[in-house]
Amino acid sequence: MNSPPETPLDDDPGLHRIIIVGGGAAGLELATKLGDCLGKRRAASIMLLDRSRTHVWKPLLHELAAGSLDSAVDAVEYGAHARRHHYKYRIGAMYGIDRARKRIHVESTHDDVGREVIPRRTFGYDTLVLAVGSISNDFGTPGAKEHAIALDTAEQASRFNRDMINACLRANAQREPMRPGQLHCAIVGAGATGVELAAELHRTMRDLAAYGLDHIDFDKLIKLTVIEAGPRILPPLPERISRPTHELLEQLGIRILLGRQVTEVRADGLVLNGVDFIPAEMKVWAAGIKAPDFMTGLDGLEVDCINRIVVRETLQAMCDDDVFAIGDCACYVQPGGKGPLPARAQSAHQMAATVSRSIRNRVRGEPPVAFRYRDFGSLVNLSEYGTFGHLLDSSTGRSVKVAGLFARTMYKALYRMHLASVHGPMKAGVGVVVEAITRRSKPRVKLH
Repeated sequence: MNSPPETPLDDDPGLHRIIIVGGGAAGLELATKLGDCLGKRRAASIMLLDRSRTHVWKPLLHELAAGSLDSAVDAVEYGAHARRHHYKYRIGAMYGIDRARKRIHVESTHDDVGREVIPRRTFGYDTLVLAVGSISNDFGTPGAKEHAIALDTAEQASRFNRDMINACLRANAQREPMRPGQLHCAIVGAGATGVELAAELHRTMRDLAAYGLDHIDFDKLIKLTVIEAGPRILPPLPERISRPTHELLEQLGIRILLGRQVTEVRADGLVLNGVDFIPAEMKVWAAGIKAPDFMTGLDGLEVDCINRIVVRETLQAMCDDDVFAIGDCACYVQPGGKGPLPARAQSAHQMAATVSRSIRNRVRGEPPVAFRYRDFGSLVNLSEYGTFGHLLDSSTGRSVKVAGLFARTMYKALYRMHLASVHGPMKAGVGVVVEAITRRSKPRVKLH
């Protein structure tokens, strides 16, 4: 195969070239910080590469799937955002790297009917930051890729939402009895995504009844099942958080199966432990994560067992000072024998802040700074039914349980903090006001 032609960043000749691959929470926040600091005064050339044209905060994808979030309103347009924050945006998916020549290879892009829009390209860098996030890990389960939907991207979440609405419309129009598993949704994995999706679907699927679906008894016909291979839901969180969450889900009529492993996914349902069969028309895979598979072939960069780049305390790759990794695709082993840092939004936010300082140091010829993670706790939001979590004082290790309105307010504040990092405090504040005004005029569930 011929090497793709090089497309150098010659817009700003002689400047330090910074490429950020991946526009998720970590990558977009880093591009914003560097653009506002280095790009604005032309102290460096910053480029953000992503295969999508818009950004939706990943912790909210379950709301997009359920229909309670409208991506047309809440998504960030990379092109417009790049212009406002003094960096360049390029669409495309990275598929390789030449570390000796400091180049990344970018796959060609195509339109919806398969026509090539942009050919393969090669970009040169002086500092490379990998922030490609994570994808669902189906562990090679037969049928998982074909018959279950993961919620890794806004496109997948929107696809599930369309499938859900079409399933309800189809059931409302039919006159014959419901077949086994029709309007049933099985969610594989009882982490935060799985349990939050179950609660959100419980509300939105019943809200659909108000929009002309009067032939469906949603309370009797719709069934939600959460399947977890472990002994309890929300395994990374303390039991005092998982227990009330479990109890609330059961009060809503959501079935929870623990200690059950999905061994096969079929078009009409799931096989558990190779024996039991659960019929389900809709299936979501939310169990386990891994970094994208192409990460295993990046010119000798060390990866762990789930494809994440192994990094030092500065978040630089083990064998290359010019390559950083942040967010879900980075394997950062915490000091004190605590093991690798879990994939969480607050981890990505803190990594982006650290690497922003390190890159500014590099441009000035100074050494990078060490990353120190601070765990502030976790929150789980079960739609309008309740919010549970715990706050952690990292200096003392003390944990305080929170619930109710206070926990709900804190959960919303996390998203506001992300918006403030991306747009700035003033625009994020205006967004809160606009949302409060328009919320009363919008339907509770997105119908298209």
